[in-house]
Formats: sequence, structure tokens, C-alpha cells
Amino acid sequence: MKVFLKRDVPGLGKANEVKNVSDGYARNYLFPKGLATPATESHLKAAQVFAESKKAREDRIRERSQHIAEQLKTKTLKFKAKAGETGRLYGSITSADIATEIGHALNMTFDKHWIVLERPLREIGTHTIDIKLDGGVHAQAHVVIETEE
Repeated sequence: MKVFLKRDVPGLGKANEVKNVSDGYARNYLFPKGLATPATESHLKAAQVFAESKKAREDRIRERSQHIAEQLKTKTLKFKAKAGETGRLYGSITSADIATEIGHALNMTFDKHWIVLERPLREIGTHTIDIKLDGGVHAQAHVVIETEE
């Protein structure tokens, strides 16, 4: 039996999808709980429209992320921090600091959770950091840490 899901059903599918299920599962579980209704032509069309709009939204997000990744390739982020004689910083450069600097460089808000750092940067020099953007796009940014005079 084809059913139109009104809400997300774990192990079956997401809301606004049409799924094939057994008659008993539909009659005894999905319908009484209000999770699904029998699929009609209008439901099939609605599911198709929803899938198309979801794909278009994902494509826009991926395109935006690729644009950000291209911009990051050309940028070098510079930080000044106090350091000891061995080149070790007294503090550290965190993902929040890097996100703020990227946001200023690209003139946008940048989420610190996109930045992949195993631990904060604590050494003077050039570092390459990985960035995971929305839509499965990966990028790298170059960070230069210099001593503060």
C-alpha cells in the first residue's frame, strides 16, 4: 500500500514522502497515530513538488558554499599574539577567533562550527586549517600567526 507520510517516521522516511508499506502496518500503526494517510494523486504531486524544492534548496546551499570556498583560497588570515622566546603563544587562536576573522574578510557571518581544529593553534607560523561548509563542501584556509611587538 502506498502511504503519504505526514510526519517523520523513524526507519521509514521523512514527512511529505510517499512510501510503500504493508497493509497491516499502515492500518494498525501509521493511520491510527496520524503519521500517514493513503496516497492519492494530489499527495503524489505534493511529494514530487516537495522533493524538487528540497533539491533546489540543497543546490543553492552547495553553490553558496563553493563560492565561499573559492574566496577562502585567495585569503590569508593574519593574527598577532604575544609569544615566548620559543615561539609558543601565551594564549591561543581558537576556531571562534578564526571564524570572526573569516567573517570580516568575506564580509559575512561565519559559523565557528564549520572550522575543523583538533586543538587551538598555539605556535607562531603558518597553519593550514580545514573547513567543512554546508552541502558537503570542504575548503582550506591559511592562517599566519605573528608575534606582537
